[in-house]
Amino acid sequence: MAGVGGVRRKSPVSPSPLWGKLHTLWQDKHLLLFKTEYTLLVVSVLWFLEIGINVWVIQKVAYTEIDWKAYMDEVEGVINGTYDYTQLKGDTGPLVYPAGFVYIFTALYYITGHGVNIRLGQYIFAFFYLVTLLLVFRIYYRTKKVPPYVFFFVCCASYRIHSIFVLRLFNDPVAMMLLFAAVNLFIDGYWTLGCGLYSLAVSVKMNVLLFFGLMKTIPKLSLCAGIQVVLGLPFLLENPIGYMSRAFDLGRQFMFKWTVNWRFLPEWLFLNRYFHLLLLAAHLLTLLLFAFRRWKRPGESIFEVLKEPGKRKIPAQKSTIVLILFTSNFIGMCFSRSLHYQFYVWYFHSLPYLLWSGGVKKLAHLLRVLILGLIELSWNTYPSTNSSSAALHVCHLIILLCLWLAPPLLSAAAETQEQKAVKDKRH
Repeated sequence: MAGVGGVRRKSPVSPSPLWGKLHTLWQDKHLLLFKTEYTLLVVSVLWFLEIGINVWVIQKVAYTEIDWKAYMDEVEGVINGTYDYTQLKGDTGPLVYPAGFVYIFTALYYITGHGVNIRLGQYIFAFFYLVTLLLVFRIYYRTKKVPPYVFFFVCCASYRIHSIFVLRLFNDPVAMMLLFAAVNLFIDGYWTLGCGLYSLAVSVKMNVLLFFGLMKTIPKLSLCAGIQVVLGLPFLLENPIGYMSRAFDLGRQFMFKWTVNWRFLPEWLFLNRYFHLLLLAAHLLTLLLFAFRRWKRPGESIFEVLKEPGKRKIPAQKSTIVLILFTSNFIGMCFSRSLHYQFYVWYFHSLPYLLWSGGVKKLAHLLRVLILGLIELSWNTYPSTNSSSAALHVCHLIILLCLWLAPPLLSAAAETQEQKAVKDKRH
């Protein structure tokens, strides 16, 4: 239809869906860091930023030798034909890690030119770091528990974690990378494959057992045990007692000078076996209390809790699985006989999830971030002090109390109704 003077008017053009999304994002820019629907966007930006950060750290910050040479000496002994674990040792002492560690670090031994090419090893561990971040971000994205701004503290803000990965080359990051891969498989329902990766993580470092608690891998114990036997077979055939006593030494004594969490104790008490037994008892009691009072649904037997989640009457939700795993590990950290600096990676990436899962409504965003900051400060204080150790325990206690005060799991009937309501809302 022509207008006045015969000029044809242009019909209005509807904006494209992409333009609409960008316009909405610009309008909500002040909420970008607080709304969980923007998690994927924020973590994508941070992940690419981390590539540059890791390259900068490797190029500009001096590498510090602690355990890498010892690792290489230990696997070199195996390469030379020694399968008796009691005869394998490095600069810092005997080999005390299970067989999975030997295989993975043997591969690194050859890749890095018999362990000599440290710079290449650093870039390999930077790759491990980036993979670990992807796995962690995917857990947070799937559960939508934490506001996006917190992910800055999960990666870019931690000097200690970057140091553990690319400046120290510890085996702890390798174990945790495999553990987070297993958690991703658990929340996707792949329990058999997840348990296989979980067992492989345990075979790199035994601390991964802390994630077990009263977890749902109990029906898969035979699979986990079988993997450990297969991996350790060459060493079990040579000296089974020597392998088991070294690779899975639960009574290993730690040195007081390296402790992060118990600096305020006198050394004689720190080394006392009765103190260790007290911590173990407190650890097990706390696990049982959480299992019966927080993780078990009302009206549900403990045997139902021990079933594989996919085979329970009401399958466990993704957030429930992650919360139980992370809480179980955190309880172990709270009652650990000693925490050394590289152990920070055992629970660092789970701390925001735990803080934002607590049941204290008055624990505002700022207070949660303050707790994360105090924990980071405690782990970055070297050597540890009475104050830094005490601050770490106070932060642990606050998180543990918040987790205890969180609402217990819904009853089976209530959870069924809630799931149905969510499904109806989507449709």
